[in-house]
Amino acid sequence: MLMNTAQVLVKCLESEGVKYIFGIPGEENLEIIEALRDSPIQFITVRHEQGAAFMADMYGRLTGRAGVCLGTLGPGATNLITGVADANMDGAPLVCITGQVGTERMHITSHQYLDLVTLFEPVTKRSRQIVRADTVNEIIRNAFKHAQAEKPGASHVDLPCNIARMEVEEGPSSHPIHPYEPNAELADVTSIRAAADLIAGAERAVVLAGHGAVRGHASEALTHFADTLHIPVINTMMAKGIIPCDDDYECGTIGIPQKDYPDALIEQADLVIAVGYDLVEYAPTKWNPKADHKILHIDAHTAQVNKLYQPNASVVGDIPHSLEKLITFCQPKTVADDMFALRDEMRHEREMYADDDGCPVKPQKVLCDIRKVLGKSDILISDVGAHKMWIARQYPCYRPNTCIISNGFATMGLSVPGAIAAKLVYPDKKVMAVTGDGGFLMNCQELETAARLKTPFVTLIFHDGSYGLIKWKQMERYHHATSVDFTNPDFVQLAESFHCIGYRIEKAEDLLPTLEKAFAQDVPVIIDCPVDYGENMKLTAHLFKRFQ
Repeated sequence: MLMNTAQVLVKCLESEGVKYIFGIPGEENLEIIEALRDSPIQFITVRHEQGAAFMADMYGRLTGRAGVCLGTLGPGATNLITGVADANMDGAPLVCITGQVGTERMHITSHQYLDLVTLFEPVTKRSRQIVRADTVNEIIRNAFKHAQAEKPGASHVDLPCNIARMEVEEGPSSHPIHPYEPNAELADVTSIRAAADLIAGAERAVVLAGHGAVRGHASEALTHFADTLHIPVINTMMAKGIIPCDDDYECGTIGIPQKDYPDALIEQADLVIAVGYDLVEYAPTKWNPKADHKILHIDAHTAQVNKLYQPNASVVGDIPHSLEKLITFCQPKTVADDMFALRDEMRHEREMYADDDGCPVKPQKVLCDIRKVLGKSDILISDVGAHKMWIARQYPCYRPNTCIISNGFATMGLSVPGAIAAKLVYPDKKVMAVTGDGGFLMNCQELETAARLKTPFVTLIFHDGSYGLIKWKQMERYHHATSVDFTNPDFVQLAESFHCIGYRIEKAEDLLPTLEKAFAQDVPVIIDCPVDYGENMKLTAHLFKRFQ
């Protein structure tokens, strides 16, 4: 019996190892939904397409295999855009599939018709429409190939409904094209020798590690590199945990708007060793504004073009291999005492508020308590807002991909749907979504999805009744805030209405036992925690005084 295009498409997804598709059924993707009935792939019905894209985004980020989201045409497709763009800019492999009107309607004004291939082009690595039934296996294989190739990102496939119903002739077109793993490319010895010479000539070398080091599974190699050569390591927000927070050479996370301890370390450096660094994570204008740093570029691909990021040497190839080879050509460095002093001062600030009993609770205290409850391999997913800055600065990590921060596209609304995907990937780990009250309400509808799927995780809301990060920036720039305040629903009752559990923090000493109780539940939990964002401007004043 001949298969139609949608059925072959699903067989191709199975061949790619797809376990879940996140999405919403629509009239123009019904053939795909029907084909999935007999497939081992689990279709997860969500409550908004943006949630589906964020789930696929997080699945890809944590597994390295493309997450898949599905929407219908028109508004279903446009709702996917933000999550698809987030995956594309943050380097998470994702394949987005959309339904479409029949090809016989595309040349005229037609209900819900948009040129989706063109719409998705700016936010994907590849956007294609299936216009012939006998091309579906090639287009799907290409979508995954591009999505998963370094630097990973998003691919889009558009399937018109009449093409979806067409039969595919038995033969090469009706069978999946089997995926393959490309061989790792290794750096040449000449480039490694040049890099070693650059390191030998430096007196104050510092590593700036980015998300490419996480994707390249370079944590063990980078830790060995730092410990052997005695070189401090600073990481971007998306590379938290790339070396353990208790390692002697771990020197914090760079990326908050203010000049902080890691910024000071880079400012004093005479060589920045950029390992898996991506310019979208933390722009060179912020750490090399005068273009006066020597730079060693170590990555799986060549450096991006930027007038403030012009490497003096480049080692292009498999990152762990490059780091291990470099060790054999280099001698240990002597770290300046003042660099260690900055590290120690920064670490002291992480613990200063561990016993603070103020309420609203200070953000530093919240993160101290979260760190006590989560194990070294458990996962914290940060939404975007003022809390993200505190998480980046105050939350220490032991392993990569245990603190997920979107800092390429940096969109609000990621944390709750992202936590669902994280719990599907790692059902035995504790998963926590940390969000502001602004970001939470952007995708809180996915709590119904979480409850239906029985994916228990904890959402902690930094509750301050405003868009706190923008208020912080307004206060720094204008010394007043405007248009950022709002009211909120009763988050405990909201949780209960979604068949979840809600807790409200009334005093600081209740937070730790509430967290412990929350993780003992078998349903999703919301913790409504009033937060003292008066600490935002106190941090600004402290860092200005410390580093002016």
